Amino acid sequence: MISELIIPQEKLETGFVHWQSPSNIAIIKYWGKHGQQLPQNPSLSFTLQNALTETKLSYAPKEGPSTGIELDFWFEEQRNEAFGAKVAAYLTELIPTYPFLEQLSLKIETVNSFPHSAGIASSASSMSALALCLCSLEDHFFGTLGDDTAFDRKASHLARLGSGSASRSIYAGASVWGKTDFVENSSDLYAVSVAERLHPIFTTLHDDILIVSAKEKAVSSRAGHALMNENPYAPTRYAQANQRLGTLLKALEAGDLEKFGEITENEALTLHGLMMTSHPSYLLMEPQTISIIRAIRQYRAETKIPVFFTLDAGPNVHMLYPEEHIADVRGFVHNELAGLLDEGIYIPDFVGEGPEEV
Repeated sequence: MISELIIPQEKLETGFVHWQSPSNIAIIKYWGKHGQQLPQNPSLSFTLQNALTETKLSYAPKEGPSTGIELDFWFEEQRNEAFGAKVAAYLTELIPTYPFLEQLSLKIETVNSFPHSAGIASSASSMSALALCLCSLEDHFFGTLGDDTAFDRKASHLARLGSGSASRSIYAGASVWGKTDFVENSSDLYAVSVAERLHPIFTTLHDDILIVSAKEKAVSSRAGHALMNENPYAPTRYAQANQRLGTLLKALEAGDLEKFGEITENEALTLHGLMMTSHPSYLLMEPQTISIIRAIRQYRAETKIPVFFTLDAGPNVHMLYPEEHIADVRGFVHNELAGLLDEGIYIPDFVGEGPEEV
Protein backbone atom coordinates (compact mmCIF):
# COMPACT_ATOMS: atom_id res chain seq x y z
CA MET A 1 0.00 0.00 0.00
CA ILE A 2 1.09 3.57 -0.64
CA SER A 3 1.12 4.37 3.07
CA GLU A 4 3.69 1.61 3.63
CA LEU A 5 6.36 3.28 1.50
CA ILE A 6 8.31 4.48 4.51
CA ILE A 7 11.93 3.40 4.79
CA PRO A 8 12.71 1.65 8.10
CA GLN A 9 15.29 3.61 10.07
CA GLU A 10 17.82 0.79 9.90
CA LYS A 11 17.62 0.72 6.07
CA LEU A 12 18.24 4.42 5.51
CA GLU A 13 21.46 4.73 3.54
CA THR A 14 23.43 6.83 1.07
CA GLY A 15 23.47 6.01 -2.62
CA PHE A 16 22.36 7.06 -6.09
CA VAL A 17 20.36 5.98 -9.13
CA HIS A 18 21.24 7.08 -12.64
CA TRP A 19 19.16 7.02 -15.86
CA GLN A 20 19.28 8.51 -19.31
CA SER A 21 16.01 8.95 -21.16
CA PRO A 22 15.31 10.23 -24.65
CA SER A 23 13.03 12.88 -26.01
CA ASN A 24 10.31 11.84 -28.41
CA ILE A 25 8.71 13.39 -31.44
CA ALA A 26 4.92 13.27 -31.57
CA ILE A 27 3.39 12.38 -34.91
CA ILE A 28 -0.18 12.72 -33.62
CA LYS A 29 0.09 15.81 -31.42
CA TYR A 30 -1.15 16.22 -27.86
CA TRP A 31 -2.29 19.81 -27.40
CA GLY A 32 -4.83 20.54 -24.69
CA LYS A 33 -5.27 18.93 -21.30
CA HIS A 34 -7.62 18.74 -18.34
CA GLY A 35 -7.59 17.61 -14.73
CA GLN A 36 -4.23 16.50 -13.39
CA GLN A 37 -2.17 16.30 -16.58
CA LEU A 38 -4.77 14.35 -18.55
CA PRO A 39 -4.87 14.64 -22.36
CA GLN A 40 -7.80 15.94 -24.35
CA ASN A 41 -6.84 13.61 -27.21
CA PRO A 42 -4.63 10.56 -27.72
CA SER A 43 -1.16 11.05 -29.18
CA LEU A 44 1.47 8.87 -30.81
CA SER A 45 5.20 9.49 -30.83
CA PHE A 46 8.47 7.98 -31.93
CA THR A 47 11.09 7.65 -29.21
CA LEU A 48 14.41 9.18 -30.23
CA GLN A 49 17.94 7.92 -29.55
CA ASN A 50 20.39 10.83 -29.38
CA ALA A 51 18.31 13.71 -28.00
CA LEU A 52 18.29 12.71 -24.35
CA THR A 53 18.58 13.79 -20.73
CA GLU A 54 20.93 12.10 -18.30
CA THR A 55 19.88 12.36 -14.65
CA LYS A 56 21.68 11.22 -11.52
CA LEU A 57 19.64 11.20 -8.31
CA SER A 58 21.78 10.95 -5.19
CA TYR A 59 20.20 10.39 -1.80
CA ALA A 60 21.19 10.32 1.85
CA PRO A 61 19.32 10.28 5.16
CA LYS A 62 18.35 13.74 6.34
CA GLU A 63 20.66 15.00 9.06
CA GLY A 64 17.81 16.07 11.31
CA PRO A 65 14.04 15.69 11.57
CA SER A 66 12.22 17.80 9.00
CA THR A 67 9.29 17.61 6.65
CA GLY A 68 9.08 18.48 2.99
CA ILE A 69 11.48 18.03 0.13
CA GLU A 70 15.17 18.71 0.65
CA LEU A 71 16.72 19.15 -2.80
CA ASP A 72 19.99 20.36 -4.30
CA PHE A 73 19.45 20.71 -8.07
CA TRP A 74 22.18 21.00 -10.71
CA PHE A 75 21.62 21.53 -14.44
CA GLU A 76 24.53 21.40 -16.88
CA GLU A 77 27.00 21.29 -13.95
CA GLN A 78 25.62 24.44 -12.33
CA ARG A 79 23.14 24.97 -9.53
CA ASN A 80 19.85 26.09 -11.03
CA GLU A 81 17.40 27.47 -8.49
CA ALA A 82 14.60 28.08 -11.01
CA PHE A 83 14.61 24.50 -12.31
CA GLY A 84 15.18 23.23 -8.78
CA ALA A 85 12.06 24.99 -7.52
CA LYS A 86 9.96 23.38 -10.26
CA VAL A 87 11.33 19.92 -9.53
CA ALA A 88 10.87 20.39 -5.78
CA ALA A 89 7.23 21.35 -6.39
CA TYR A 90 6.78 18.19 -8.50
CA LEU A 91 8.35 16.00 -5.81
CA THR A 92 6.21 17.66 -3.15
CA GLU A 93 3.10 16.64 -5.08
CA LEU A 94 4.40 13.06 -5.04
CA ILE A 95 4.75 12.86 -1.25
CA PRO A 96 1.35 11.12 -0.82
CA THR A 97 2.60 8.45 -3.25
CA TYR A 98 6.21 8.46 -2.08
CA PRO A 99 6.27 9.54 1.59
CA PHE A 100 9.85 8.25 1.84
CA LEU A 101 11.00 11.30 -0.14
CA GLU A 102 10.62 13.31 3.08
CA GLN A 103 13.14 11.02 4.75
CA LEU A 104 15.92 11.76 2.28
CA SER A 105 18.19 14.60 1.32
CA LEU A 106 18.26 14.62 -2.48
CA LYS A 107 20.69 15.88 -5.07
CA ILE A 108 19.77 15.85 -8.76
CA GLU A 109 22.37 16.36 -11.47
CA THR A 110 21.00 16.53 -15.00
CA VAL A 111 22.37 17.32 -18.46
CA ASN A 112 20.79 17.47 -21.92
CA SER A 113 22.36 16.48 -25.22
CA PHE A 114 20.36 19.24 -26.97
CA PRO A 115 19.23 22.87 -26.37
CA HIS A 116 16.78 23.26 -23.50
CA SER A 117 13.32 24.83 -24.01
CA ALA A 118 13.79 25.22 -27.77
CA GLY A 119 10.91 22.96 -28.78
CA ILE A 120 12.65 19.57 -28.74
CA ALA A 121 10.52 18.23 -25.87
CA SER A 122 13.17 18.72 -23.18
CA SER A 123 10.46 18.21 -20.57
CA ALA A 124 9.76 14.76 -22.04
CA SER A 125 13.33 13.55 -21.66
CA SER A 126 13.99 15.27 -18.33
CA MET A 127 10.81 14.24 -16.53
CA SER A 128 10.94 10.67 -17.85
CA ALA A 129 14.56 10.37 -16.67
CA LEU A 130 13.56 11.63 -13.22
CA ALA A 131 10.53 9.34 -13.08
CA LEU A 132 12.73 6.35 -13.91
CA CYS A 133 15.11 7.35 -11.12
CA LEU A 134 12.18 7.53 -8.68
CA CYS A 135 10.96 4.08 -9.71
CA SER A 136 14.47 2.68 -9.26
CA LEU A 137 14.51 4.25 -5.81
CA GLU A 138 11.17 2.66 -4.95
CA ASP A 139 12.31 -0.73 -6.18
CA HIS A 140 15.62 -0.48 -4.34
CA PHE A 141 14.06 0.24 -0.96
CA PHE A 142 10.83 -1.75 -1.25
CA GLY A 143 11.24 -4.31 -4.06
CA THR A 144 7.80 -3.43 -5.45
CA LEU A 145 8.63 -2.95 -9.15
CA GLY A 146 10.53 -6.05 -10.15
CA ASP A 147 8.21 -6.73 -13.07
CA ASP A 148 9.29 -4.75 -16.15
CA THR A 149 5.73 -3.96 -17.21
CA ALA A 150 4.84 -2.65 -13.76
CA PHE A 151 8.05 -0.62 -13.61
CA ASP A 152 7.47 1.00 -17.01
CA ARG A 153 3.82 1.74 -16.33
CA LYS A 154 4.61 3.34 -12.97
CA ALA A 155 7.42 5.37 -14.53
CA SER A 156 5.13 6.51 -17.35
CA HIS A 157 2.47 7.51 -14.82
CA LEU A 158 4.94 9.51 -12.71
CA ALA A 159 6.47 11.12 -15.79
CA ARG A 160 3.02 12.22 -16.97
CA LEU A 161 2.47 14.12 -13.73
CA GLY A 162 5.53 16.21 -14.55
CA SER A 163 5.04 16.52 -18.31
CA GLY A 164 2.38 14.81 -20.39
CA SER A 165 4.68 14.03 -23.30
CA ALA A 166 7.21 12.49 -20.89
CA SER A 167 4.86 9.55 -20.41
CA ARG A 168 5.70 8.41 -23.94
CA SER A 169 9.51 8.53 -23.56
CA ILE A 170 9.53 5.47 -21.30
CA TYR A 171 9.12 3.09 -24.24
CA ALA A 172 11.32 2.11 -27.15
CA GLY A 173 10.17 2.59 -30.72
CA ALA A 174 6.75 4.16 -30.53
CA SER A 175 4.04 4.66 -27.94
CA VAL A 176 0.53 6.01 -27.52
CA TRP A 177 -0.71 8.10 -24.62
CA GLY A 178 -4.43 8.69 -24.19
CA LYS A 179 -7.47 6.45 -24.18
CA THR A 180 -8.50 5.32 -27.66
CA ASP A 181 -10.36 2.37 -29.12
CA PHE A 182 -7.53 1.92 -31.62
CA VAL A 183 -5.03 0.71 -28.98
CA GLU A 184 -5.71 -2.04 -26.47
CA ASN A 185 -5.02 -1.11 -22.84
CA SER A 186 -4.49 2.55 -23.76
CA SER A 187 -5.03 5.03 -20.95
CA ASP A 188 -5.06 8.71 -20.10
CA LEU A 189 -2.98 7.87 -17.01
CA TYR A 190 0.10 6.45 -18.74
CA ALA A 191 1.43 5.61 -22.19
CA VAL A 192 1.63 2.15 -23.74
CA SER A 193 4.04 0.77 -26.30
CA VAL A 194 2.94 0.23 -29.90
CA ALA A 195 6.43 -0.74 -31.12
CA GLU A 196 5.17 -4.18 -32.14
CA ARG A 197 2.82 -2.53 -34.65
CA LEU A 198 5.60 -0.82 -36.60
CA HIS A 199 6.46 -2.05 -40.08
CA PRO A 200 10.26 -2.60 -40.29
CA ILE A 201 10.75 0.56 -42.37
CA PHE A 202 9.61 2.65 -39.40
CA THR A 203 11.85 0.94 -36.84
CA THR A 204 14.94 2.57 -38.37
CA LEU A 205 13.34 5.87 -39.36
CA HIS A 206 15.71 8.82 -39.15
CA ASP A 207 14.84 12.14 -37.53
CA ASP A 208 17.32 14.91 -38.23
CA ILE A 209 16.43 17.85 -35.96
CA LEU A 210 17.18 21.11 -37.73
CA ILE A 211 17.90 23.83 -35.16
CA VAL A 212 16.41 27.07 -36.45
CA SER A 213 16.77 28.67 -33.02
CA ALA A 214 18.33 27.36 -29.83
CA LYS A 215 16.76 30.18 -27.79
CA GLU A 216 14.07 29.49 -25.21
CA LYS A 217 10.70 29.77 -26.93
CA ALA A 218 8.51 32.79 -26.25
CA VAL A 219 5.44 30.83 -25.08
CA SER A 220 5.86 27.69 -22.97
CA SER A 221 4.02 24.49 -23.76
CA ARG A 222 2.26 24.74 -20.40
CA ALA A 223 0.83 28.13 -21.40
CA GLY A 224 -0.05 26.85 -24.87
CA HIS A 225 -2.02 23.93 -23.46
CA ALA A 226 -3.97 26.28 -21.19
CA LEU A 227 -4.96 28.46 -24.15
CA MET A 228 -6.68 25.47 -25.75
CA ASN A 229 -9.40 25.74 -23.11
CA GLU A 230 -10.86 28.75 -24.94
CA ASN A 231 -9.83 27.84 -28.49
CA PRO A 232 -13.01 27.71 -30.62
CA TYR A 233 -11.59 24.88 -32.74
CA ALA A 234 -10.62 22.65 -29.80
CA PRO A 235 -13.55 20.15 -29.87
CA THR A 236 -13.14 19.52 -33.60
CA ARG A 237 -9.40 19.16 -33.14
CA TYR A 238 -9.72 16.50 -30.44
CA ALA A 239 -12.01 14.40 -32.65
CA GLN A 240 -9.68 14.90 -35.61
CA ALA A 241 -6.65 13.70 -33.63
CA ASN A 242 -8.35 10.45 -32.66
CA GLN A 243 -9.48 9.80 -36.23
CA ARG A 244 -6.00 10.52 -37.57
CA LEU A 245 -4.50 8.16 -35.00
CA GLY A 246 -6.54 5.27 -36.37
CA THR A 247 -5.44 6.06 -39.93
CA LEU A 248 -1.81 6.49 -38.88
CA LEU A 249 -1.68 3.14 -37.09
CA LYS A 250 -2.81 1.39 -40.27
CA ALA A 251 -0.08 3.20 -42.22
CA LEU A 252 2.56 2.27 -39.65
CA GLU A 253 1.55 -1.39 -39.81
CA ALA A 254 1.47 -1.46 -43.60
CA GLY A 255 4.71 0.49 -44.16
CA ASP A 256 2.74 3.15 -46.04
CA LEU A 257 5.22 6.04 -46.18
CA GLU A 258 2.99 8.28 -48.29
CA LYS A 259 0.06 8.16 -45.87
CA PHE A 260 2.45 8.46 -42.92
CA GLY A 261 3.99 11.59 -44.43
CA GLU A 262 0.63 13.16 -45.22
CA ILE A 263 -0.60 12.75 -41.66
CA THR A 264 2.72 13.78 -40.14
CA GLU A 265 2.91 17.08 -41.99
CA ASN A 266 -0.77 17.88 -41.51
CA GLU A 267 -0.46 17.28 -37.77
CA ALA A 268 2.53 19.62 -37.55
CA LEU A 269 0.69 22.43 -39.31
CA THR A 270 -2.47 21.77 -37.30
CA LEU A 271 -0.49 22.18 -34.07
CA HIS A 272 0.85 25.56 -35.10
CA GLY A 273 -2.52 26.55 -36.53
CA LEU A 274 -4.00 25.99 -33.08
CA MET A 275 -1.42 28.37 -31.66
CA MET A 276 -2.34 30.99 -34.23
CA THR A 277 -6.05 30.65 -33.44
CA SER A 278 -5.63 30.83 -29.66
CA HIS A 279 -6.50 33.99 -27.75
CA PRO A 280 -4.10 35.62 -27.52
CA SER A 281 -2.65 34.18 -30.69
CA TYR A 282 1.07 33.57 -31.04
CA LEU A 283 3.67 32.28 -33.49
CA LEU A 284 6.54 29.94 -32.67
CA MET A 285 7.65 29.36 -36.26
CA GLU A 286 10.42 31.56 -37.63
CA PRO A 287 10.86 32.63 -41.28
CA GLN A 288 13.56 29.97 -41.62
CA THR A 289 11.04 27.35 -40.47
CA ILE A 290 8.81 28.17 -43.44
CA SER A 291 11.77 28.21 -45.81
CA ILE A 292 12.86 24.76 -44.65
CA ILE A 293 9.34 23.34 -45.03
CA ARG A 294 9.14 24.66 -48.57
CA ALA A 295 12.60 23.31 -49.38
CA ILE A 296 11.73 19.84 -48.07
CA ARG A 297 8.54 19.70 -50.12
CA GLN A 298 10.36 20.84 -53.25
CA TYR A 299 13.18 18.34 -52.68
CA ARG A 300 10.66 15.53 -52.22
CA ALA A 301 8.80 16.47 -55.38
CA GLU A 302 12.00 16.62 -57.44
CA THR A 303 13.75 13.50 -56.09
CA LYS A 304 10.77 11.31 -55.10
CA ILE A 305 12.66 10.57 -51.87
CA PRO A 306 10.14 10.09 -49.01
CA VAL A 307 11.38 12.78 -46.66
CA PHE A 308 8.83 14.57 -44.47
CA PHE A 309 8.77 17.30 -41.85
CA THR A 310 7.15 17.71 -38.50
CA LEU A 311 7.36 20.37 -35.81
CA ASP A 312 7.14 20.24 -32.07
CA ALA A 313 6.03 23.27 -30.06
CA GLY A 314 8.83 25.45 -31.35
CA PRO A 315 10.55 26.70 -34.52
CA ASN A 316 12.83 23.73 -35.13
CA VAL A 317 12.09 21.23 -37.87
CA HIS A 318 12.21 17.45 -37.54
CA MET A 319 13.02 15.83 -40.87
CA LEU A 320 11.87 12.21 -41.10
CA TYR A 321 13.01 9.70 -43.70
CA PRO A 322 13.93 6.00 -44.14
CA GLU A 323 17.48 4.91 -43.41
CA GLU A 324 18.20 3.88 -47.00
CA HIS A 325 18.12 7.55 -48.06
CA ILE A 326 20.52 8.84 -45.41
CA ALA A 327 23.35 9.81 -47.78
CA ASP A 328 21.10 11.77 -50.13
CA VAL A 329 19.17 13.55 -47.38
CA ARG A 330 22.27 14.48 -45.37
CA GLY A 331 23.73 15.94 -48.56
CA PHE A 332 20.56 17.97 -49.00
CA VAL A 333 20.90 19.29 -45.44
CA HIS A 334 24.52 20.32 -45.90
CA ASN A 335 24.11 21.79 -49.37
CA GLU A 336 20.73 23.53 -49.15
CA LEU A 337 19.55 23.86 -45.54
CA ALA A 338 22.65 24.54 -43.45
CA GLY A 339 22.48 28.28 -44.14
CA LEU A 340 19.00 28.44 -42.59
CA LEU A 341 20.08 26.88 -39.30
CA ASP A 342 21.31 28.48 -36.07
CA GLU A 343 25.09 28.22 -36.55
CA GLY A 344 24.46 25.36 -38.97
CA ILE A 345 23.43 23.09 -36.10
CA TYR A 346 21.36 19.97 -36.56
CA ILE A 347 21.03 16.84 -34.45
CA PRO A 348 21.13 13.58 -36.41
CA ASP A 349 18.73 11.22 -34.69
CA PHE A 350 16.61 8.15 -35.32
CA VAL A 351 13.95 5.95 -33.74
CA GLY A 352 15.60 4.62 -30.62
CA GLU A 353 15.67 1.85 -28.08
CA GLY A 354 14.28 3.80 -25.14
CA PRO A 355 15.74 4.76 -21.77
CA GLU A 356 18.81 3.15 -20.28
CA GLU A 357 20.01 2.80 -16.70
CA VAL A 358 23.53 4.18 -16.46
